[in-house]
Formats: sequence, C-alpha cells, structure tokens
Amino acid sequence: MKKKDLKLFGTAFLQVFLVSANTYFISRVAWIGIAICGFFISYLWTINVQRVTFGNIIDRIVYASGAMFGGLLGVYVSKMIW
Repeated sequence: MKKKDLKLFGTAFLQVFLVSANTYFISRVAWIGIAICGFFISYLWTINVQRVTFGNIIDRIVYASGAMFGGLLGVYVSKMIW
C-alpha cells in the first residue's frame, strides 16, 4: 500500500471511529465525549471530502475500508472507555 493510501485509510478510519464513539457517547449523554468527537468528526470530514472527490476507484475502496474498520473499532473502544 502506498503512503497516500495509508493516509486516506487512516483519516477514513479515524473519522468513522469517532462517529461510532460519538453515537455511543450521545446515547449515554456523555457531554465531553460528544464535544470532542463532534469537533474532530467535522475537521476530518473537511480533509476527506477533498481526497475522495478527486480520487479514483482505488482511493474510494481504501476510504471505505478505513471507514468500515473505524466503525467496528470505534464502538469497541468507546464501550471499553465508558
């Protein structure tokens, strides 16, 4: 995997990781978790939109894979934290 692919995977992973964690925090009304996750979700979204919009099919697959793993691990870790 190329360095650019790893960065794209990583930002997609982190964004959806935070969405999963934020969903968990929202369901438990954990204000600090909601605030932190909400900020970073939006920040990463601005980065990811540009990368995927101008990317090719491989970029989209890498992004979707990162998002998938981010969702799974986000729920797991936020459950462990709470």
